[in-house]
This record gives sequence, structure tokens and C-alpha cells, in this order.
Amino acid sequence: MTLSTSAEGVSEDRRTPSAGIGRAHAKAILLGEHAVVYGAPALALPVPQLTVTAVARWSSRGTEEPGDVSFTMTGAPSRPMVAQASDGLRRLITAFTATLGTDDGPHLDVTVDSAVPPGRGLGSSAACARAVVHALADLHGREVTESETFDLVQTAENVAHGRSSGVDARAVGALSPLRFHRGEVQELSIGCHGLFVIADSGVVGRTKDAVKLLREGFQQHDGAEERFVRRASWLTEAARHALAAGRPEELGSRLTDYHDLLRAHGLSTRGIDDLVEAALTAGSLGAKITGGGLGGCVIALTRPERARDVVQDLQAAGAVQTWVVPLRGPADHVL
Repeated sequence: MTLSTSAEGVSEDRRTPSAGIGRAHAKAILLGEHAVVYGAPALALPVPQLTVTAVARWSSRGTEEPGDVSFTMTGAPSRPMVAQASDGLRRLITAFTATLGTDDGPHLDVTVDSAVPPGRGLGSSAACARAVVHALADLHGREVTESETFDLVQTAENVAHGRSSGVDARAVGALSPLRFHRGEVQELSIGCHGLFVIADSGVVGRTKDAVKLLREGFQQHDGAEERFVRRASWLTEAARHALAAGRPEELGSRLTDYHDLLRAHGLSTRGIDDLVEAALTAGSLGAKITGGGLGGCVIALTRPERARDVVQDLQAAGAVQTWVVPLRGPADHVL
């Protein structure tokens, strides 16, 4: 269906915008990586400094069949990541049309500008997918519920990652730290303030390899899966209670304990361990790998007065980028 556009940029027949815009942001997992896929809880932190903006518009190109889509991705994604993301986003667009009953135009141009480095466990693919969902909704003049958004983002995530827990799909649209458990989310109670420092190792994580490595380890040792999930669940819930009760030292200790758990299962690397050690030596209350593992980022909890030292020592230990995220709850309107 071809849309005619007036001088005000609104289609004359459907009164929808000539271009739709959607936005999302990065996230970091505080605790619960891998275990969340086995039904354990996970805690996630929005990272609003790293944004994704998607723009969807109908093209005047006349050679393509209805429903054809072209993607332009700018910012952080690398060429291999663009190809992988495009496959998932095409599936998402097909699902969007089927779910909301929208018409295909002659050709859809989608531009995604992402500041989220891919392959670092920061939710790049989920953030891109969420931004595209809302850009499409804006283009069609439709409202999408959070449940519809989640399902559509998961369509793309399952192409990108295989079996996706759903925590990324929720966290890249969250305004405050959240707990994710078996598809349900709740905002975390925040009883203490502080800063999280996220450090990029510069090495792309290998989530699928990490998942396979963990699964093979479970298969080789009776009871290994149950022990891992039980320990991960205990650490995650202990961290949640420490956060709510205003015990930052205990929260930090649980972060470091969770890193030790992942490292014991072969999911860390020498470079990541060096960054964790640097953060702790500089005065962090706790530090761990965040995301799928075998590369990616480290997250460290620190008091504000120690943040400069932590950042400097992380950079000296090899971090190629760092971001500082305040630990505040929804009432503070920061996250």
C-alpha cells in the first residue's frame, strides 16, 4: 500500500507519521547469568547512557515487492553483527505485521543507530529490536503493549541467541533495576546508593560457546546443574536483599562470589579476571563478569569517592571503554 504524505509529514489517508521513531538502551546483568535460563532469578541494571534509536519509513523505491525491507545500521555494530541482527529484525517485522494486522508498504527503510557495543553482554541485539518495534508502531500509528513488545523482541532474540531467557528483552526498556524470574519482572527495592562501573574488555563475548561449555559440564557431572542453579539462585537473592536493606558491602561480596562461580565453570578469561582484580584492588566493593562470558564486560560496585581510582585502574588493566551508572531507584528518576 502506497502512502501519500502531506507537507506536515503526516499521511493524508491514515494520518500516521511519514517516519516512526523508537528508542531503547543497554543493560547489564548484576547476577543471574546463565542460571536464569534454568529458571533461576536474575538482577538487571539499565544503562541509559548507551542508547539505540531506530527510524522506520516508507521508501518511494518502485522495484521492490510489498513487504521488502532494507536496513542501515550505524554506530557501534560491526559488519558481522549487522548481518546477524538483520535476520532477526526481518523476522520481527514479519511478526509485527501478523500480530498487529498492519499492511505492508511498497518498501520499508529501517535505520538503527546504536551506541551499544555488540557482543559485550550489554543487550545490543535486544535494544535494537525494541527500538525497531516502537519505530514500527510509531510509523503505523499503533500502540503496542509491553507484553506485545516483549514477544516481538524475543522473536529477534531467539534468532540471534537461540534460546533466550527474556531478561534482555525486559531490561532494555526498564527505567530502574529489576528482578527477572520465569518471565516475570519486578522493580528492585533500593536501600543504598553507589556507582556501578562497567568496563569493556574489548573482546567480543561468545555466549553460544559459553552456553555449550556450561551444558557439557553439567552432562559430565551428576548433580552439577542443580548445584550451579542452587548456588546462583542463593547469591542472586542474597544480593537482592542486601540491596534492599542498604548493605552495599554484602552486595559487593555477592557480586564477586558470582564471578567466582562463573569462573569455576570456565566462563571467564584471563583478561576478564585481570579487570576484576584491578577493580577490587582499586577499592571496589565487588566485581564480576557480566553477560554471556568468554569475553565482554566487567561490572564493579564502588562508592562514589572511589570511582575515579576504579576507572583509572580498569583502564590501566586493559579496559577499552568504561561507563559509570548510578545505583538509584525509580523514585530518583535517574535510571
